[in-house]
Amino acid sequence: MKKPLILFGRYTILIVIALIFIFPIVFMLVSSLKPDEQLLRDSGSLLAFVPYGDLSLANYFEAFRRVPIARFILNSIFITSVTTILALLINSMAGFAIAVPRWKGKSLILSVIIATLIVPFDTIAIPLLLIVSKLPWISFTGCENSALVCLTTNWLDTYHVQIIPFIVGAFTIFLFVQFFRSLPYELVEAARIDGASWLQIYYRIYMPISGPVVATVAILTFLAKWGDYLWPIMVVQSEALRPVQIGVSYFFQLDVAWGEVMAYLSIITIPVLILYLSLQRAFIESIAASGVKG
Repeated sequence: MKKPLILFGRYTILIVIALIFIFPIVFMLVSSLKPDEQLLRDSGSLLAFVPYGDLSLANYFEAFRRVPIARFILNSIFITSVTTILALLINSMAGFAIAVPRWKGKSLILSVIIATLIVPFDTIAIPLLLIVSKLPWISFTGCENSALVCLTTNWLDTYHVQIIPFIVGAFTIFLFVQFFRSLPYELVEAARIDGASWLQIYYRIYMPISGPVVATVAILTFLAKWGDYLWPIMVVQSEALRPVQIGVSYFFQLDVAWGEVMAYLSIITIPVLILYLSLQRAFIESIAASGVKG
C-alpha cells in the first residue's frame, strides 16, 4: 500500500511541475488567437488559458504584415545551423584532445576553460565589438586595382559576425570532456594497437557513439543562438540580415498590439519545440551521463 502512495505522490509532483512549464506556452498560443481587448481582459484570470470568444488568425496575418518574419526565420535558421555544426566539430575535437590523450597540463587547461564560465557575455560585449570591427575579412567585391580577392575590415553587418564569435563554448567543451571520459579507455588502447591515429579514433570510434552529447550540444547551441538578442542588435543594421529575436522590437515601435506579439512569439517558438522534441531522448541520456560521471 505504501508503494502506490509514493508513486502517486511522485507523479502528482511531476504533473504540477509540467503544468507550471506548460502554462506560459498555452497562454501564448491562446492569446495569439484573441483580439487585444479580450486578451487584456482575460489576462488577470484563468480565462487567459481558455480558447473561447472571438478567436481568429488575424494576429498572425498582421504579424506577417508588420515584420518580415520569413526573412528573419531564414536568417536565424542559417545562423543557428552553421553555428551548431561548427560548434559540434570544433568543441568535440577540443573535448577529445583534453579527455582522451594523456599529456601533462590538460587538467590545468580544462580548469582555465571552465573558469571562463564565470564571465558573463554582457561584460565582454563591448570589447568584442571593438575587436570584430577591426578584424580583416576576405572580400570578393569592392576590391581596388581589379583584384578578385582582397582583405577588408568587413565584419559588422554580416552573417559571419553573428556566427564565428560563438562557435567555441566552455560549457560545450566540458560536456564533451565529461562524456568522452565516461567511455572505456580500452577502446583507445585497442585502436592504438591496430595502428589508428588519434584523428581516426576521434571520428571512427568516439563520435559514432556520442549521439547523446551531440544532441545535447546541438540543442543548447541552437537555443543560445536562436534566442540571441543583444549581440545582433549591436552588430547588425541591415534588415535583410537580422535574426528573429530582433523582430520582437518591431511591435513596440508605435502602438503595442499584444495579440500580434503573442502570434510572433508562437511562430518563432515552433522551430525550438520541433528540435527539442526530436532530440529529447538523447538530450536526457546525455545529461544523465555527463552530470554524474567524470
